[in-house]
Amino acid sequence: MNIELISLTQTSSRHPIIRLFQIVSLLVLAGVIIRANSALAEGVSAGFFFDQFNLTLEDGLRTEAAGPFYYTQTNSTGTLLAYPPFFSREVSPATEFQEDDYLYPIFTRLHYGAETRWQCCELINSASGLAPDNTTPRRVTIFPFYFQQRAADTNLNYTAVVPFYGRLKHRLFHDDIYFVMLPAFVETRKKDVVTDNYFFPFVDVHQGDGMQGWQVWPFVGREHKDVTTQTNGFGDVTTIPGHDHSFYLWPFYLAQDNGLGTTNTGTFRATIPFYALTRSPQYDATTVLWPFFTTLDNRERKYREWQEPWPFVIFARGEGKHTSRVWPLFSESHNETKEVDSYAWPFYTYSHVHADPLDQQRTRVLYYLYSRLAVKNTETGKERLRVDMWPFFVWHHDFNGNERLQVLAPLEPAVPDNRGIERNWSPLWSLWRTEYNAATRARNESLLWNFYHRQTTPTSRKVSLCFGLYQASDQAGEKTVRWFYFPPSRSSQH
Repeated sequence: MNIELISLTQTSSRHPIIRLFQIVSLLVLAGVIIRANSALAEGVSAGFFFDQFNLTLEDGLRTEAAGPFYYTQTNSTGTLLAYPPFFSREVSPATEFQEDDYLYPIFTRLHYGAETRWQCCELINSASGLAPDNTTPRRVTIFPFYFQQRAADTNLNYTAVVPFYGRLKHRLFHDDIYFVMLPAFVETRKKDVVTDNYFFPFVDVHQGDGMQGWQVWPFVGREHKDVTTQTNGFGDVTTIPGHDHSFYLWPFYLAQDNGLGTTNTGTFRATIPFYALTRSPQYDATTVLWPFFTTLDNRERKYREWQEPWPFVIFARGEGKHTSRVWPLFSESHNETKEVDSYAWPFYTYSHVHADPLDQQRTRVLYYLYSRLAVKNTETGKERLRVDMWPFFVWHHDFNGNERLQVLAPLEPAVPDNRGIERNWSPLWSLWRTEYNAATRARNESLLWNFYHRQTTPTSRKVSLCFGLYQASDQAGEKTVRWFYFPPSRSSQH
């Protein structure tokens, strides 16, 4: 400590008054720290510098130091260590879970059982884990240039160097992708359908699962699919309808015959953007100057709709749907299970979904400026609430009645319930925190990183002010007062 004080004073200003003030300040700070360190064993709270207290919403212990830049937390499931915003680590030994964040979300590493994944900016990543066939493939990706997988089963290995040559398996929504000098040649497979692309996406030939087709886009293309059957996991056989599709000088002429082999065979004809016609036993639609002016008759859901022009003016009437929209002035739409309204969009929007046992209502003003989400279980009557007002606060109320309030929330309303934001960034701007446990009636309040800290239960109360320079507690009728971290004075009251 003496060496640090001398070095600090030597590098400071040469003015004697300023140097004297700095020396006195450092000596006082050193004395406070030494006094606080000696009193930690007695349960003292040093506010910004050090504080330790029981968790409110669950059983466990939390330790905070250096304001928002360090904290640890232990509970029945595991531990959490964080140096916001630089690093955090959450560990749960029971589930073999560990997550490390470095300047989240720039770099993250996740370990769960036999699975491990790390990523950097979601462009460079590596993943390995136990596959259903008990193999442990490992993937490395440098998106979008390099893709690699290695496994004990060499049939699962692949390497792709874009755009030169490579093969991918179970990536990019396909079962298999093979290419040479992309886009000169690309072959893809999805289930039983194989497509060969030449100078993708202009020329292709595809076949499989009762389907054959080809195209020279945008000049001409045709596709035919036979009626096929499929057996699901329960042994039930379902019919897959067939179809005939073709186009000439896309999108100026499109022709489709869908639902072949069923009772709901439909046709679609279009010359975009002049008109589009859809006809079937259950649904008719006519569009002029696509996609603006449309009339449709949905006989299956029992409603008629007029779009003039879409998406600004829409009216629908019938049992299955009722909509009145003149966007952005107002919009009102509802059916048996859902209601969506807006006025002066996006100033005010409201949605309501009711499908027992779920009842969900959401109200928004200017998207994230104000948002209220209420989810209710109609069977139990319990309700979960979340209220956000960007960037001022976020408030939670869970199904058990527990509450949590955070004042200043610049990111939380836009990315709700994001654990990475809560671990690594929320402590930096949480000027006020409140937690309340409805079962134990315990409450925890903190202002300015424990400048003021108050913890209460039905049988105890503890208050710390000015970073712990004043502390008072009341435990089972025994009151304690502590000033400047000195040993406390006690008094009993019965």
